[in-house]
Amino acid sequence: MVSLSLPIEKISRISVSYQKKLKKLGIKTVEDLLFHFPHRYEDFSKIIPISKAKIGENCCFLGRILKIENRKTPKKKMVLTEAIFQDKSSAIKVIWFNQPYLKRVLKEGERVCLAGKIVLSKGGIYFQNPAYEKVPEKEKKEFLHTARIVPVYPETEGLSSRWLRYIIRPILKKVKDQIKDPLPFEIRKKFNLLEKKEALWQIHFPTSLKLAKAAQERFSFEELFKLELLMLRERYKLAKKKAFSIPINLNLIKKFVKKLPFKLTDAQRKCTWQILKDLEKEIPMNRLLEGDVGSGKTIVATICALNVAKAGYQVAFMAPTEILAKQHFKEISKLLEDFNLNLALLTGKEDKFISKKLKGQLIEISRKKLLEKLEKGEIDILIGTHALIQEKVKFDKLALVILDEQHRFGVEQRAKLIKKKNKKELKIPHLLSMTATPIPRTLSLTIYGDLDLSLLNELPKGRKKVITKVIPPQKREKAYQFIRREVKKGRQVFVICPRIEVKKGEDLETTEMKAVKQEYEKLSKKIFPDLKIGMLHGKMKPKEKEEIMKKFKEGKIDILVSTSVVEVGIDVPKATVMMIEGAERFGLAQLHQFRGRVGRSSLQSFCFLFTDSKSKKTKKRLEALLRYSDGFKLAEKDLEIRGPGDLIGKRQWGLPNLSMEALKDLSLVEKTREAAKEILLKDPELKNYPLLKKELEKFEGKIHLE
Repeated sequence: MVSLSLPIEKISRISVSYQKKLKKLGIKTVEDLLFHFPHRYEDFSKIIPISKAKIGENCCFLGRILKIENRKTPKKKMVLTEAIFQDKSSAIKVIWFNQPYLKRVLKEGERVCLAGKIVLSKGGIYFQNPAYEKVPEKEKKEFLHTARIVPVYPETEGLSSRWLRYIIRPILKKVKDQIKDPLPFEIRKKFNLLEKKEALWQIHFPTSLKLAKAAQERFSFEELFKLELLMLRERYKLAKKKAFSIPINLNLIKKFVKKLPFKLTDAQRKCTWQILKDLEKEIPMNRLLEGDVGSGKTIVATICALNVAKAGYQVAFMAPTEILAKQHFKEISKLLEDFNLNLALLTGKEDKFISKKLKGQLIEISRKKLLEKLEKGEIDILIGTHALIQEKVKFDKLALVILDEQHRFGVEQRAKLIKKKNKKELKIPHLLSMTATPIPRTLSLTIYGDLDLSLLNELPKGRKKVITKVIPPQKREKAYQFIRREVKKGRQVFVICPRIEVKKGEDLETTEMKAVKQEYEKLSKKIFPDLKIGMLHGKMKPKEKEEIMKKFKEGKIDILVSTSVVEVGIDVPKATVMMIEGAERFGLAQLHQFRGRVGRSSLQSFCFLFTDSKSKKTKKRLEALLRYSDGFKLAEKDLEIRGPGDLIGKRQWGLPNLSMEALKDLSLVEKTREAAKEILLKDPELKNYPLLKKELEKFEGKIHLE
């Protein structure tokens, strides 16, 4: 008996070579095969007379092969299979390229259905590469490849849509009645959705394009609904946990703000207040602070950390890299130097401690000593990399975790940071994530749906808008001259190199390093031999990276050539030019982040996008960057142009293509969110929905919440 869990190896019609090809597409079981959906359809549902056919349109004819033969073309040594095909109205020439076996398959005089396009070329009008199906003389034919809405699947070498149709239909017929619907009846009825087994048939072998669309909508709804359920369930799970309630110390915050050399923006004040109000609650906060590069996220985080530390609790501040952790340590230490706190830095390589007893003096400290102090509660704010979540790192009263550029940090990970004591109840720290990557609304409701959002949507006063220009090859020399003039004024330049193609056996960092080295050689030897040029890439040792960044910040390097992945968040006020090679290789959000590396002072800054690409898609994307300086508008535009797969990573999330596309549809996202809320409010444990609960567990294992 064929079951959904049956491995493809057990299906008699699938040979070993086809099993390998299917596995390339991630298909290992019958269920995987049935959920390998078509990505488009060809409408050949109407059989028409040859005499009514139009050039360039889809046509489907029923008639006979009058003549068929193979011949080789003299120039390209290609085999052409040529036939004369006739119906009651007329005859037409048919050509198939490089399919000589068709002469054995299609015999003269045979009744055949052909579906494809008619083309006009130097050789006249002919039917090009049509799909074919033999039609018995008397018995009724059930068409599969012609005379219907024909599904076209994502393919791999040696595995065609024709073969997939041939394999899928008999299997689907056998297992159709085993397919149970996890979507509750009331949800299906409310949103007018097809039942799962009907949707599965219609997505593969639709009786109309309208039903194919209805089937796609049904599966898009189901996937997003499951995603919403997972995210909302995370919220509800968190709401049952306890956190420390941190009172707002207004006098302390006013004192801190007064000491700042600048005025807070309205957005900074609003976001700070939202976070402080969350910290007052006994329910653990789960908030994402979104703001463009330079919008002042660190200041907001520092105010909240100060409020927590002065209430007698501890704060953990995690950065993605060592350089950034050190930058945050330096910046936060300076901001809090008058507030009598113990701060420490913990990275993979070094540990530092600022003691209030020693009036803010910075001292090197052993890892052992630092961890002892932390566990005793003698460190108020610990800043570091992922070294913070190692087993040995234990806090006494951790009340707030701040994450820079990492959104996923679950209850279990938070619990790891806390010293386990013999208490019945474990208090979970509040969580504040920060990102300079603006998140489109549909993604914030789904993939980041377990987080509350705070938006820093205004830049500090006095900042000038960065002038952005696309530089085609013919204007490259002019741009170099401009860069030289800027350096002569005492300004500095970032040069970002594109990712180059990763060869087999190579890793991304190696290929990026190659790109940087090539650019460094070119700029230092040919273009700017008289200027001081530095190089930064992921393969360097942390000490080397730090030394290069230190020199750049101190103005000892004029031009820094770097990879795209090295050190987001680096602040160099004198850097006024961002030059991006191969700009077409980056997403809009990433280009916008690079642009945010300059314009960090009152000096006029520039962003030059170098590209040789002539593609319309590239032009559209780069024009959006010229038009918008608002990261949130750009994120929406990026989603529209590139799709969610490129934004969030198809592989990381493991969502099917249909769901990925559905993430663009705000109204569908809102519907699924409403449906998920409705179900969870009635039944948070899904006790009355065993099928849905089981499906959700399977789904959770398939996608990767990062």
